Amino acid sequence: MTSKLKSLRIFGITFLLGALFSVYSQSISPLEGRWDLEMGFMGKTAPSWLEIRHSGHATLIGRFVFAFGSARPISEIKTYGENKFTFSIPNQWEPKGSDMIFHGELVDGKLKGSMIYTDGTMIHWIGEKAPKLAYTENPKWDKPIDLFNGKDVSGWHVDGEKNQWIVEDGVLTSPESGSNLISNQKFQDFKLHVEFQYPEGSNSGIYLRGRYEVQIEDGGKNEDPMDIYIGGVYGFLEPNENAAKGAGEWQTYDITLIGRRVTVTLNGKTVINDATIPGITGGALDSKEGEPGPFMIQGDHGPIKFRSFVVTPLKK
Repeated sequence: MTSKLKSLRIFGITFLLGALFSVYSQSISPLEGRWDLEMGFMGKTAPSWLEIRHSGHATLIGRFVFAFGSARPISEIKTYGENKFTFSIPNQWEPKGSDMIFHGELVDGKLKGSMIYTDGTMIHWIGEKAPKLAYTENPKWDKPIDLFNGKDVSGWHVDGEKNQWIVEDGVLTSPESGSNLISNQKFQDFKLHVEFQYPEGSNSGIYLRGRYEVQIEDGGKNEDPMDIYIGGVYGFLEPNENAAKGAGEWQTYDITLIGRRVTVTLNGKTVINDATIPGITGGALDSKEGEPGPFMIQGDHGPIKFRSFVVTPLKK
């Protein structure tokens, strides 16, 4: 092959790659990104979350988190008009009925729209672009804070009408399903050490900043690791192994959260290592991801016990 032909061939390949890149670049929609939503649901503001991203040249796909349940895949998000979109999604834990149907649009940098619920009622919502949360390299830590004093629930409050939480023999106990327990103090970046115990088949969790649930659900010692069981960040991050002890045994979590990056160590084994949490999980207290938040212990799904709950904040 002559040098001239080689040059023409290289030029042709470069031109083709440039054209393909141009098409790809043009396919990026202003709708794309991760959005923190607030929905008017059952007389309250329900925190939710939406991710929109491209798949190939022309298709938009995504994920959705409602007030409860795990992150749900959206197979296709259809666009129409100017920055308007629609998609439908099957029910998960909602009452049986029709699929939920979304309509939304981008206006002045924010999303707004409506959702037809499974029973046919109309829910309105608004959304803002989820913030980028700064990560601190080589963090320096402040003094540890013991959020449980071993005597009572001072420094905590319940989220609900039924307060089933008691302290017996230095152990914080939820003997039956009732209300979630929320710390009065709020934190941004931290290390957390907890010691906990659950009976067979129980289900609880710890919400970091009140928004990201690290699961405490009995999946059995021999089950494959999953994000819905102990060690996972519910609906998003799967542990690399099942490091659970048996139900009824005392277990430990050591969790570090800086920005969106989380490391989860269960019973001395690091099962999630410096991974990014994309957005809020179902059951979050709010969707204000840029703000500090409390710890919330799930108490409405089953019995749980704690004998240590120590947080070490990042030094400012």
